[in-house]
Amino acid sequence: MNNVKEKKARHNQHQTDDNIKKSLLRFLTCGSVDDGKSTLIGNLLYNSKKLCQDQIETLQKDSKKFGTTNTEIDYALLMDGLASEREQGITIDVAYRYFETPRRKFIVADTPGHEQYTRNMVTGASTADLAVILVDARKGVLTQTKRHMFLVSLLQIPHVVVAINKMDLIDYSESVYNNIVDEIQTFCKKLDIQNISFIPVSALAGENIVSTANSKTPWYKGVALLQFLEEVYVKSDRNLVDFRYPVQTVIRPNLDFRGFAGRIESGTISPGEPIVALPSGKESKVKAIVTYDGELEEACSSQSVVLTLEDEIDISRGDMIVRKNNLPKSSNEIDATICWMSETPLTFSSNKFILKHTTRLVNAFVEKINYKVDINTLHRENTTTLKLNDISRVQIHTAKPLFYDNYKENRSTGSFILIDPMTNNTVAAGMIRGATQTVEGLTGTKAEIKSENIVREHFDITPELREKHNGHKGAVLWFTGYSGSGKSTIAKAVSKRLFEMGCQQTILDGDNVRHGLCSDLGFSAEDRAENIRRVGEVAKLFYENGMITLCSFISPYAIDRDRVRKIMPSDRFIEVYVKCDINVCTRRDPKGLYKKALAGEIKGFTGIDAPYEEPVNPDIVVETDLQDISTIVDNIIFKLEQSNIIKA
Repeated sequence: MNNVKEKKARHNQHQTDDNIKKSLLRFLTCGSVDDGKSTLIGNLLYNSKKLCQDQIETLQKDSKKFGTTNTEIDYALLMDGLASEREQGITIDVAYRYFETPRRKFIVADTPGHEQYTRNMVTGASTADLAVILVDARKGVLTQTKRHMFLVSLLQIPHVVVAINKMDLIDYSESVYNNIVDEIQTFCKKLDIQNISFIPVSALAGENIVSTANSKTPWYKGVALLQFLEEVYVKSDRNLVDFRYPVQTVIRPNLDFRGFAGRIESGTISPGEPIVALPSGKESKVKAIVTYDGELEEACSSQSVVLTLEDEIDISRGDMIVRKNNLPKSSNEIDATICWMSETPLTFSSNKFILKHTTRLVNAFVEKINYKVDINTLHRENTTTLKLNDISRVQIHTAKPLFYDNYKENRSTGSFILIDPMTNNTVAAGMIRGATQTVEGLTGTKAEIKSENIVREHFDITPELREKHNGHKGAVLWFTGYSGSGKSTIAKAVSKRLFEMGCQQTILDGDNVRHGLCSDLGFSAEDRAENIRRVGEVAKLFYENGMITLCSFISPYAIDRDRVRKIMPSDRFIEVYVKCDINVCTRRDPKGLYKKALAGEIKGFTGIDAPYEEPVNPDIVVETDLQDISTIVDNIIFKLEQSNIIKA
């Protein structure tokens, strides 16, 4: 009796071990309306023998009520879960199903074929290892077929299977099949698809779905669809070279343990290997790889583990641990392709987002729309807005640098989503192409419109000679803060002190500039960006002439302030955060603007119905609701002396 129990236990353990060893394949199906996607996957599910008896009974019942196959089983109903889908006989949302065979586990996403559901397909394809694109053999290659091929190429899905369906309705014609194969192969020469295969099938009749035995296509020498899915090798598609470990959380159960939990997005790691923590750049070595089942000698892509390090390093959620001699790219100017997923269009008056990249959240701004792609013709079109399901190439500026790889090299660290900070809805999914670059042949922003015939003039009196003559260096002091925080008051007080010290100085004030240089601009995000750009360029000209320029602007967006900082030498730009509680600013209301904004007379007013992004690392912080003007001015003058801008 005991022997029987032991054998049964060993058998069960053997089955469990085999189940653990099974690899997982994530794939999606897509195609035109009524191409048979849901029927094909339903057939796979049904014939995998993994459906429960109650599911089979429900399927038989629903086939009589909703089915389109008379008294036969309508396999499509296994995938079309929504009542509206069943009533229409079409797929309108992404349906995910899990099934397995003795050889492999599968997660399949059945995506709708309509152009209006492009965002649904992008969602389903985001994690897919393989795409099954269905083509109705009677209709041949349609515009939608080409659109799906383009999206599969865009999303860099490693493997593509073109299932030419409904072969039973054309008497399993080899010539029709070959013509479709030739047309698709010709079209794919324009795309970046690495591995494409073709299989003639009949989803309804089950031909070449599970087996090719007794096939009615004797001229087809390949394998059945299920066999192909079981055998396709996907491990080589994973990036096992570039170790990327975005930190999800810090594990600190007691004083003796401090680990960093996360999922290895790519690469491998072992104890003792040197690592770098980003963005701090601090170095250490991996002490141990900890899991619930014990420590590992090595961990690789897709594993969730806890890393402990040999040194105490300040690391938190959103940071990334990488191998010391294999760093990702870093930039806050990103060239990307995005799919717009919101029913609210993207415009430059509503252009502030939260960008989620791995576990990192940063504020972001779409600086420029290079073009959008007509996904039916693949033609590029100039545009100033994006609507639902539009695919576009854009330039994005982030408040903090991203640590990324190109999407083609690493899908995990090369992708991101944009989130509307007001609604918390995901409005776009993006794929990083690299750092921002100029795209030829397309309309540029105002900042990029240049003539080839303009040549920079050089003067006999150099900036160095002017600084020597003035007795101090040129610099830009950038005062930022809410309206009413005291920016202009402080700038004028500092200017007066510098004047008394004999320094060459001037003030650029927000309201004064908008009476002349920027009188043509409003207060949209785009106009605010252009306002700050112009002021920054003017301030730079003053700096080059040896002057200390005090700029007093709300400048609510970090990306606009950073853009000015980038055009200046790092030691000549001083950001002064004039900090003041918004309630205090509202009570002060020196120009009566808060009153109008609260009454709804002014739209897009910073602090009321428009955001203000506080500086993350300002050079100076002054608090006008806590400090007096004299103390603030003394602190700023001391900073200029410390920076060797003026002499003590």
